Amino acid sequence: MKPIFAVLGLSGTELIIVLVAILVLFGAKKIPEFAKGLGKGINEFKKASREVTDSIENEPPPAPKTPPANTTSQNQSNPPPPETKVL
Repeated sequence: MKPIFAVLGLSGTELIIVLVAILVLFGAKKIPEFAKGLGKGINEFKKASREVTDSIENEPPPAPKTPPANTTSQNQSNPPPPETKVL
């Protein structure tokens, strides 16, 4: 028995019953169509995940932050508030 079926808790007899039920419900003609669609979906998912990982790996590192060029002009236009004395 394959380990994947052991994880699912299916014995040989249970697996055969499930396969027969699928054959009865969907018919012999529909099962290959489902498998083909499933295969295409898996391929699309792999392609999309590969594109995402490639874009992350090829992304340039962020530029270092530089301080503003001239902050003194801002300080001159806005004088500091006057100090208050507490009595």
